[in-house]
Amino acid sequence: MSEEMEKDLVSDENLSDADTSAENVADTENAGASANENAHWYVVHTYSGYENKVKDNLEKTIENRHLENQILEVRIPLQDVVEVKNGAHKKVQRKMFPGYVLVNMDMNDETWYVVRNTRGVTGFVGPGSKPVPLTDAEIKPLGIKTDTVSVNFGVGDEIAVIAGVWKDTAGVVQRMDFGKQTATINVDLFGRETPVEISFAEVRKIDS
Repeated sequence: MSEEMEKDLVSDENLSDADTSAENVADTENAGASANENAHWYVVHTYSGYENKVKDNLEKTIENRHLENQILEVRIPLQDVVEVKNGAHKKVQRKMFPGYVLVNMDMNDETWYVVRNTRGVTGFVGPGSKPVPLTDAEIKPLGIKTDTVSVNFGVGDEIAVIAGVWKDTAGVVQRMDFGKQTATINVDLFGRETPVEISFAEVRKIDS
């Protein structure tokens, strides 16, 4: 991990007027299998201002190549900072580490190639550009936790929605989002099939 990144991780004390927040991450078990125990958080360096584009492009590649079980989440850590302007306090979101993106992934030849060759990525953070996963101590300030949630369905399985807005709806799983803990199914909305995300907690697999 670079010295610049290490300094950023301990810079919270310099944000006396800032409230720091980060979304929680959850690794999941897919189709009854164990969660990917080989997945770790890695730091990817990007061109300045390319963080969002890298995240979007990488997520599309993950979906197109069906790598959801190997690259679990791409994240740009944000923090809520209170700005004082003309005597007024305003809370705004800023990137915690400009020029960096975090990726929760199972590092292998394929996933390394996909991430490294995403447009805007300059490399992984580590000695000699060798990817080095973040330690628990480095992850903790980011508010990331790795709870394991068990599900017995995957892409292609039919599920029934048992709670929430789409209760009593059924559909085939089109996509699994391991970070959000949601499954995407197509529902009939105004006569058109529309993809919607449903929480893992609100669905169950329909036995064939």
